[in-house]
Amino acid sequence: MAKITTVAVQMDHVSGITIAGDSTFAMSLEAQARGYKLFHYTPNQLSLRDGRVYATVQPMELRDIKGDHYTLGDAERVDLSTMDVVLLRQDPPFDMAYITSTHLLERIHPKTLVVNHPAWVRNSPEKIFVTEFPDLMPKTLITRDPAEIASFRAEMGDIILKPLYGNGGAGVFHSPRDDRNMSSLLEMFGQMFREPFIAQEYLPAVRKGDKRILLVDGEPVGAINRVPAEHDARSNMHAGGTPMPTELTTREREICARIGPALRERGFLFVGIDVIGDVMTEINVTSPTGIREVKKFGGADVASLLWDAIERKRA
Repeated sequence: MAKITTVAVQMDHVSGITIAGDSTFAMSLEAQARGYKLFHYTPNQLSLRDGRVYATVQPMELRDIKGDHYTLGDAERVDLSTMDVVLLRQDPPFDMAYITSTHLLERIHPKTLVVNHPAWVRNSPEKIFVTEFPDLMPKTLITRDPAEIASFRAEMGDIILKPLYGNGGAGVFHSPRDDRNMSSLLEMFGQMFREPFIAQEYLPAVRKGDKRILLVDGEPVGAINRVPAEHDARSNMHAGGTPMPTELTTREREICARIGPALRERGFLFVGIDVIGDVMTEINVTSPTGIREVKKFGGADVASLLWDAIERKRA
């Protein structure tokens, strides 16, 4: 395949990102530094007509300056198959709009390299994909059945209840064995979500942090530890978790070695997994974060390693 010259970034609008911790921004900055021409568009600007996938894109220039981090040029409608690379980077929720965008992008891949592979993104929901490795994860239940959840909590004691397709720590609840709000919580979830919910055994080790490990082409390249606030069960940085420097343990390297082949088989060039204690809770394949935090704490330049991997795929 030819060298990379053009990169289209499918993302939430660049005007709304927080550049200090945004991995899409870091990936795009590195692409720009390598001389690639960047184009910006949001998912609602995708179209399919006569078998071709189009997007209304704008040339994008980036600057690592808070409050003045981007310039967008004039909009133009382009056939996305003319791009060399498309970064599939909008945030979840992983809903039908998200799934539809993967169907459209699948039409242009791999002639245009879509990162991550759109069909496998669609077929590997983050909280379901991880269940392919049951010995690496905490006890987990996926259901809408209140009786099943009540039985699971009676067995486990404290549990975590969360939406199956949420992100960023939104809607995550810690429910102790004696929590009298569980029935109301399940009623609320039932009204908000058509999908099943996910319940997991509560891991007290989360108080020491929820480690985000970044993998490029199936290999671990960096990690940060996210420590929850004193009065919050969630460690996600979007939910107030504090990023801290960390190193990989022997157990974490074993987890990465186990899942690495499955990531490579599915064309997942950039993945973030979440590990609490000795178990993995999620495999994030949609728009994992942590690149800037890893580099801030003296770790690897993950964006550079990612583009090295993308260039190898395009070579």
